[in-house]
Amino acid sequence: MCGVMGVIKCGSSAQALAGSDGVISAQDLAARAEESAAYQVYKGLLMLQHRGQDAAGILSFDFSDHRFHLKKNLGLVGSVFKEGDLQDIPGPMAIGHNRYATMGGDGLRDVQPMALGHPYGIGLGHNGNLVNYRELKELLEKKYKAQLLTANDAEILLQLWGQLLVENIGQGGDFNFEDSKKATFSLFEKAKGAYSVVGLVAGEGMFAFRDPWGIRPLVLGKKTNADGEVEYSLASETGSLRFLQHEYVREIKPGEYLFIHRTGKIDCAVMPLPQTQKASPCMFEWVYFAGAEGVVGDKAVYSVRLRLGELLAKKVSASMQARNWRPDIIMPVPDTSRSAGLAMAEALAIPYREGLIKNRYIQRSFILSEQEKREKAVELKLIPVVSEIVGKSILLVDDSIVRGTTSKKIVGLLKSLGAREVHLAITCPPIRHACFYGIDYPEKEQLLAGNRSEEQMAQWIGCQELVFLDTDDLHQAIGKNDLCLGCLNGNYPVGGECQEKFGQDRQKYKLKENKQ
Repeated sequence: MCGVMGVIKCGSSAQALAGSDGVISAQDLAARAEESAAYQVYKGLLMLQHRGQDAAGILSFDFSDHRFHLKKNLGLVGSVFKEGDLQDIPGPMAIGHNRYATMGGDGLRDVQPMALGHPYGIGLGHNGNLVNYRELKELLEKKYKAQLLTANDAEILLQLWGQLLVENIGQGGDFNFEDSKKATFSLFEKAKGAYSVVGLVAGEGMFAFRDPWGIRPLVLGKKTNADGEVEYSLASETGSLRFLQHEYVREIKPGEYLFIHRTGKIDCAVMPLPQTQKASPCMFEWVYFAGAEGVVGDKAVYSVRLRLGELLAKKVSASMQARNWRPDIIMPVPDTSRSAGLAMAEALAIPYREGLIKNRYIQRSFILSEQEKREKAVELKLIPVVSEIVGKSILLVDDSIVRGTTSKKIVGLLKSLGAREVHLAITCPPIRHACFYGIDYPEKEQLLAGNRSEEQMAQWIGCQELVFLDTDDLHQAIGKNDLCLGCLNGNYPVGGECQEKFGQDRQKYKLKENKQ
């Protein structure tokens, strides 16, 4: 899971941002940097930090020198980009990326965005995973004689799109939308998996495309300045658009290719889907990944999480009657389960207490790249409020259980501080299968629910019981029938025949990186 962002400024002011051959003062350089597309992308990436914390990067294109400018490094957005860095990423169009490593290693070589000089000059960043990575790697190496420089599937998409552009537009031909559309639709047929892409074509404009299943989100925004000039944005989530004061235009459709020309003209086309194929957005976006303030698939994330809590309250109520118990308090695990906890407290008329305070300076433990890092983060990220714990029967609410590390440590902490008993309610059904579309749990044996019953899971965690929602509840809360539930039921929308090889490749690259 990653965050992608793009901004293009169209009109005469955009040309002013392109630079000048004359001498420019430091003050003018600073002012230009704050007006640049890169600065807007930087701000947008700050709002997407929760989607990836391993690394960040920004790629811009400057019309004055007709060059790409790239800055990327390991770490959070605020640590990668220091004061003055944005002056070195000039131009009226730029794309950015926050990395959460699920393919390749943690090294700098695999950080996005990535760029190629031929054809035309193209660069991109993406969110997701290519399940048939090995197949496409062999195609590029054998048919196109390409030498891959990274272990990241973003380079696969970049190299493949470049080769298909050459085939569809022809050597020496000018870039145009119709032929690039054919190249993109050809890529859709070849690339299996999840990919929401933002990119740049040198001297032409900014593009986006989204896999035909629409597994990962991507949205379009727009801002019209006082002088009537237009600025467009592309982002993984609507929160970035709002922060930039862009209006939300719409979601990029599954199987859509969209191109924003430097003039402000937009061309777009959607590849028709077979009748047997349905869009399958990932349910985990609403449950955990997306920011609570955002909208995914035209569904408000906060409202969905409230509804998850309301439905979970019904499950808990049935358990309370069957077991003849009633908790003293409802306590959420911050932050994503807070809205569900509030809804449950209202529905069950049980006091809501925040007995765990999140340390704002610790990363999200789930999306860290190694288990040892996750375990250390869990120890540091939650600060208990002892007065709300001692002697209490606690109904603990969380969004999901993946490896179970966080749940076990939290339950153990509450009991060590004097909680009388801890019951655990989860807004997501048990995650029993691997994800191959951009979430870091591709091995079933890593999953707590992979080969355990709910009773065995509760025993391993150390809680009195576990209460889960089921998939019908999930459909009802999100308000969509067609969702990717592969991690819950093992029914994957695409790339099933490639999953074993994908898991092997990912593990191989992880081992290589750890040795380094």
